[in-house]
Amino acid sequence: MHSSLADILHAWHDFYLLSGTASATLLGLMFVAASIGASVFTEKDRAPMRAFLSPTAVHFSAVLFICILAAIPSHTWLTLSVLLALGGAAGVIYSSRVWVELFVRHRFNVDLIDRMLYAFAPVLGYLLILVAAALLLLQWSSSLDVLAAALVALLLAAVRNAWDMMIWLVIRVPVPERGNQA
Repeated sequence: MHSSLADILHAWHDFYLLSGTASATLLGLMFVAASIGASVFTEKDRAPMRAFLSPTAVHFSAVLFICILAAIPSHTWLTLSVLLALGGAAGVIYSSRVWVELFVRHRFNVDLIDRMLYAFAPVLGYLLILVAAALLLLQWSSSLDVLAAALVALLLAAVRNAWDMMIWLVIRVPVPERGNQA
């Protein structure tokens, strides 16, 4: 067993580097895709896009920032725990707002599986971050295993949701009609 948090964090360095890089890259690609698809968005699409595009960007950003935090070697058990708890709590609150938008307000038609993956999976990821923060406060080395599970859950949910949005965009892009060619 490792004796210090710095030793434990060092063992996870490559995981945080890879996860943070993946989330930053995918976040950038979302901005590119949203820019390209901007011609498809209409005023009637504003509420669904706010419910889907923004949360996915938030989840990619959360993974990125948590990976940056975890890569800082000078953390104490307390500082990392408190920062993760603040981030996890903010994520739960934000994801709960999305949950209300998708399950309570019903301002647009969304399949149940999409509701679950846009709302439930991120809440689970942020709750795991809170559990990891509590375990860090108790100085349990397994806390970073729980944090890794949280980051993977958020990353997978965001990747799936980004894919779903891109499919939504692709099927709405107008296809120019081809004239009769001889």
